[in-house]
Amino acid sequence: MAWQPEREPLQELVGYLKDALSGHDQNAQRYATMMLGQAKSSPATANYLAYILSNGPILQDLSLSSSDSILVRSSAAINLKNTIKAFGKAYPQPDLVYIRSLALSALQDPTSQIRSFAGSVISEIVQKGGILGWPELLPELIALAGNETGNISPQTQEGAMSAMAKVCEDNKESLDKDYHGQRPLSVIIPKLLDITSSPNPKVRAFALASINTFIPETSQSVLVSLDAIMARLFHLANDPSDSVRRNVCRSFTQLVDVRPDKVKPHMGGLVDYFVLQQRNTDDPDLALDAAEFWLCVGENERLCPSLGPYLGQIVPVLLESMVYDEEDILRFEGDADDADQEDRPEDLKPQFATTKIPRLATNGHAGTNGEAEQSPTSGNLVTGDDLSEGEIEESDDGNAGNLEDRWNLRKCSAAALDVLASHFHGAVFAVTLPYLTENLRHREWTNREAAVLAIGAVADGCMEAVTPHLPDLVPYLLSLLNDPEPVVRLITCWALGRYSSWASHLQDPSDRKRYFEPMMEGILNKMLDRNKRVQEAAASAFANLEEKATKGLTPYCGPIIRQFVQCFGQYKDRNMFILYDCVQTLAEHVGPALAQQELIDTLMPAIIQRWSKVSDRSQEIFPLLECLSYVATALGDAFAPFAIPVFARCIRIIHQSLEEYVRSINNAALDKPSKDFLVTSLDLLSAIVQALDNRKASELVETSQPRFFDLLLFCMEDPSNDVRQSSYALLGDCAVNIFNQLQPFLPALIPVLIQQLDLDNLRDEDTEQGFSVINNACWSCGEIAMNEHAEIGPYVEQIYQRLLGIINNPEVPTSVNENAVIALGRLGVHCSQSLAPHLGEFGRSFLLIIGPVEYTEERAHAFLGFNRTVERNPQAMEACLLDYFKASAAFARHSNSNLNNRGNVGESFQRNLVGYKGLIPNFEPFLQQLQERDIEKLREKFNL
Repeated sequence: MAWQPEREPLQELVGYLKDALSGHDQNAQRYATMMLGQAKSSPATANYLAYILSNGPILQDLSLSSSDSILVRSSAAINLKNTIKAFGKAYPQPDLVYIRSLALSALQDPTSQIRSFAGSVISEIVQKGGILGWPELLPELIALAGNETGNISPQTQEGAMSAMAKVCEDNKESLDKDYHGQRPLSVIIPKLLDITSSPNPKVRAFALASINTFIPETSQSVLVSLDAIMARLFHLANDPSDSVRRNVCRSFTQLVDVRPDKVKPHMGGLVDYFVLQQRNTDDPDLALDAAEFWLCVGENERLCPSLGPYLGQIVPVLLESMVYDEEDILRFEGDADDADQEDRPEDLKPQFATTKIPRLATNGHAGTNGEAEQSPTSGNLVTGDDLSEGEIEESDDGNAGNLEDRWNLRKCSAAALDVLASHFHGAVFAVTLPYLTENLRHREWTNREAAVLAIGAVADGCMEAVTPHLPDLVPYLLSLLNDPEPVVRLITCWALGRYSSWASHLQDPSDRKRYFEPMMEGILNKMLDRNKRVQEAAASAFANLEEKATKGLTPYCGPIIRQFVQCFGQYKDRNMFILYDCVQTLAEHVGPALAQQELIDTLMPAIIQRWSKVSDRSQEIFPLLECLSYVATALGDAFAPFAIPVFARCIRIIHQSLEEYVRSINNAALDKPSKDFLVTSLDLLSAIVQALDNRKASELVETSQPRFFDLLLFCMEDPSNDVRQSSYALLGDCAVNIFNQLQPFLPALIPVLIQQLDLDNLRDEDTEQGFSVINNACWSCGEIAMNEHAEIGPYVEQIYQRLLGIINNPEVPTSVNENAVIALGRLGVHCSQSLAPHLGEFGRSFLLIIGPVEYTEERAHAFLGFNRTVERNPQAMEACLLDYFKASAAFARHSNSNLNNRGNVGESFQRNLVGYKGLIPNFEPFLQQLQERDIEKLREKFNL
């Protein structure tokens, strides 16, 4: 006999499901959520949830309205899915069979949302139990979606195909696995192609969306069907359903990356098709999917050249699509003077600490600071399934309050124009110029704004073609900074920022006065615009100008700082974040020029006043601490008057964060604190230790409560890579600047450092960031080793084994290898006797890795330690002696560098080479194996 619910528990559960999604009574909502959580521990709960999901009419007997019934059933589906996710494998088989049957029956429901939720439950069951756990599911869904019996209702077909699409999306890999010689996907793809012929447009859209799930995976099952897929795409290209055509667009866009050779022969027809689809004003989502084709092709090096003959068709439609639509215009109508209004909570975005570049003792590239690219693609299925009255969304992208942050047709078109301009350069500008001529002075602000957007979009790719026009364009753009429409002022700030590189590099003083100074002044003035979004755009553009002008801004520091100070007085919370970026970028590029007393007296009171208002647990503390790190570095010892309270607060934040973390470990109900509190505080401490006179820095560390190095030890063992990366940077800075304070704590710190150098502790999932930590650990190890009072002798063997493991591992990045050999060499400066017995193990690797490294003080130290080690065991170099002579000649070519002469590096080379001359019986024939220029340098420098 089939399981049946009891009425009283059913009524209770329905009540909890209703209250859990109701915002009218928060106490009832909390209680209902708690009771639902407890109910999950009962095996029968899943049966009740499945019953509620699939039995809409029953709920009306419980005095629920139609809209409440949909709400409760949707809530039941969500809870059922989560319950299966947590406990699915623990259900008895009869219960699982019961849940499956009800989920399948819910696919026939007249409400589209219930059908959609039922599909999610089905997909979760498959994810939990595997494809073979429900072998009859896929044939049944395909039979229902394809109406194989001829009597399946359109709603059921849609529900089945919707479920099939979810199963495909959530189980891509398992569907393409081999099960007893057969891959499910090999059977599914042909069936899906057949279903794309369904008379039901929603079924066709779901079927094609399901196929699109597998195209990026480059599965063999898809590739063998590629010709059939493309044939269906061409057949569906003119489908009357917008949803189907959206999926056609997505299919071709995905094929660009997977098989561009299949797309290229059809480019002419595809250009016509995508231009037509992008001009579909009735469906902006279809237009967006079409626009993403240009972006994808433009980024494909093999396919992009094939767009060249069609730029006259493509560029105009991109320009048309960059004009704000009517909905945006209505939204902007109230966008006026709001600078005095406080920010709403939803206006404030989450803040995160900036990932720092690892400390390098070499010229290796640890990473880039390029801006993150926004991906134009979307993983959402295109279905065309509209919600009925009373229905709720199954998922939310969380961006409802930030429409400007959403990827849309306008942004995609501008990005595509940028990409095409970067490839075709002047050819794109030639097509764009008539549009600019017609629209830059247009009476409609939307046209003016779009024209300015176009100017900015082609800046990087068409600079050579645009440059002759800039003497006329820039003054006009500057005039648009006073446009009555805030949106025009905003985009003008952005566009001027894109051309700040041109203005910054003007050499003629009169040109700089005519273009650069007005551009700088115009953007700077707009940082105090009466509209907050214009302020933000101006501040961002000025930060861009600072990056381009660098030290060229030094003469203008006075007026820049004065404007920043006014911004500190007027900005609300959101724009304060970009203001910090402006200040730190200026400090980074003008450096010590900021240390003039007049500038300090102007800037620092404003920063300290804001510092005093921001709480220790505010997210604003992250960019503020980062900003102060750059300011401290620029001011150097002139930062001393502000250092005591800043240093003490960093210590307090670190201590609080560590305590909160320990409490959260011991109590799962507590949230773990953000690691960015630790990262930004550690980085600011590093900046202060480097900036101040060593005596002043030492006093700060000595008076720290809790003790500075006790906290650092905890941070060095933190599970977060970011925290440890900053910790080892601070450790190295202490070794360089305040070694006497560090020395008593080395017996506790060095074992932790040695453990960090062990590659076996590197987790596969965060290898890249983990290597950045090891990089800093190597650097700090070398700095400690350089101090003759480090008493590092007892640890040399362990350190050596860890560094050897790094330099002999082919998977270690070059920069980490370089820092490891430099640390190893510096270890030999005072501990060569301990390293000498191992010289034969690492000599060749040392010479090979250090060869390309830039001639720095650290490199000179490394060779000094290496040479002292060679001097103690010269026979160990037999296998790589020629490489050593080559390295000696390379040193001789750079012997004029003061770096190479520090610590008697040259003398150490001299002693070893003369010693080898006496050891090698046939020295002249040996020497002749070198290149002539190396021989000459060795004779000249070392009298060989």
